[in-house]
Amino acid sequence: MSGTHTRYAGSSQGYRGRNSTADRALDILLLFADDRLALTAGEVATHLGVARSTAYRYLQSLTSNGFLTENEDGGPGFRLGPRVLDLARLARKGVGLSGLARPVMRDLVRRTGHPALLTRRAGPAVVCLEREEAGHTLRLSYERGQVLPVNAGAAALVLLAWAPPGDLDELLAGPLPRFTDATLTDPDALRGRLAAIREHGHALGRGELDPDVIGIAAPVRGEDGRVVAALSVAAFSPRVPDTEAPRFVAAVREAADELSGRIRDAAGTG
Repeated sequence: MSGTHTRYAGSSQGYRGRNSTADRALDILLLFADDRLALTAGEVATHLGVARSTAYRYLQSLTSNGFLTENEDGGPGFRLGPRVLDLARLARKGVGLSGLARPVMRDLVRRTGHPALLTRRAGPAVVCLEREEAGHTLRLSYERGQVLPVNAGAAALVLLAWAPPGDLDELLAGPLPRFTDATLTDPDALRGRLAAIREHGHALGRGELDPDVIGIAAPVRGEDGRVVAALSVAAFSPRVPDTEAPRFVAAVREAADELSGRIRDAAGTG
């Protein structure tokens, strides 16, 4: 099981590696503070140690993506843009979801005896928001905060199954990574698998992300009925024979429904 995790770590430099352009963009955003609500190209150039024209190019790139906006109150420079507010809203929403999920996940672990995971999609990847441990150690590629592609593992496939059609087309347009012999990388085959997941209301996968690991996942829905996350359990595959799988599927689906209800109740009282 650890071999897959190590192999992916070696091939994920696009996710984890340093990127000078991204680093410069983050440096610029982190310059903002309570006493510095606007930045000029000259200030950015001085901080980054680059030419003013280069700094302005970075600022324009951030502006075109909505992270900055040109100062509209007559002063020089750039202010934080609407995309930053969107990210702050999503961060608050994610924290709220984790808080609602933790007691449900603890109960799911008690019922199944296996680790429970809460994941959500973030663009072309899946993020593990929470992981509730069981009494035994199971090496998984999903750790809290882990970012992985969307085509492997029951939780990822649930999120992909209910992705908007336009997002799905875009996600399946490029090459899909393979983790084990069981990973689906053919877009047509994957579409068929996703249709079955939507029909059944859950995903069950064996060895698609980590060899010898079974994952069972169900969708978590927000107050508007859209799928906002996936709740799942992961187990050493021999511990969950086919005859026992329906019991675990029922437990995961009931937990996902309970969490969906908690989200609706929180929205109604918020």
